[in-house]
Amino acid sequence: MHRLLSLSAALALLAGAAQAQTVIPGDQFMTQWDLDGNGQVTLAEAREQRGNIFDMFDADGNGRYSEDEIKGIDEHKLAQIEAGMGPGHQMPAGMTPPAGRGPGKGPGNGQGMGPGLTRPAEDGLRMFDANQDGTLTRDEFVAGTDGWFAMRDRNRDGVLTTADFGRGN
Repeated sequence: MHRLLSLSAALALLAGAAQAQTVIPGDQFMTQWDLDGNGQVTLAEAREQRGNIFDMFDADGNGRYSEDEIKGIDEHKLAQIEAGMGPGHQMPAGMTPPAGRGPGKGPGNGQGMGPGLTRPAEDGLRMFDANQDGTLTRDEFVAGTDGWFAMRDRNRDGVLTTADFGRGN
């Protein structure tokens, strides 16, 4: 009987802890991309933020990525994985990411978090090389925002909000 009470108490504590750690899908994205803090990301904000991201990795500031700068992107992504960041990192303690997310699961290179975070940057950036010359410029990267944005605007209302994230949306 004492064991049953201890087990029940432990389960109640775990349930309470899980409820206290409410995670809102897309909340981290909104924190980083909603530049004016109004609860939605517009296409203009997405373009500005993607430009900022390009600039962050364009170490020499020449408006195009070199081979070394692209390697720097991969190093940054690996550091994020090792720090427990990336898709699914907001989950409360004890929860596991869905299949295809998390260390060693799903497609990717075995480093975790599925194909988006672990795919080599060169492969992911190739789609934005509009003139297919093998060099990605800032203008090409920012111009690719429209398609990138449309893929994420699940409810097609022209802005990104937390409603565009999570299951079943």
